[in-house]
Amino acid sequence: MKAEKRAVKRTSGRTARKRLPAVKEVSPVASLEIRSTLREEMNLYPLDTFAYEYPGKRIEINFSMPEFTAICPFSDFPDFATINLMYVPNERCIELKSLKLYINSYRDVKIFHEHVVNQILQDFVAACDPLEVRIEGDFHVRGNIRTMIRAGYVRK
Repeated sequence: MKAEKRAVKRTSGRTARKRLPAVKEVSPVASLEIRSTLREEMNLYPLDTFAYEYPGKRIEINFSMPEFTAICPFSDFPDFATINLMYVPNERCIELKSLKLYINSYRDVKIFHEHVVNQILQDFVAACDPLEVRIEGDFHVRGNIRTMIRAGYVRK
């Protein structure tokens, strides 16, 4: 009850936040609630594409997004990372402004490092059907641990 009162006091005077989804999991060791944002509640900006005028001509396109931010489902603290993405277009290329807005829309999402890299990969492949894509999430040090996550896809 006291924690609820403190939470109310802390948020009074600020814009009301969305209601959190039901507790999905509880850590058995620390008894911490784990609240990840549900996919349908993430409100991610859609990825737009444009036609690649040289299909069959293999090129590599690299992006580095050094200001990625999401929220830790355990602590509710922000997680910061550099997301590096390399892809080989097939018939469509990603439009940069939509990629920027998509990446920035993770700022209010509670998601684990491993899940965010896989989700970006999944959304990217669905948007532009590349021949190949590699994504690396280089998450900033927290508790003396640096996390690097890599995922990839090759079109059959």
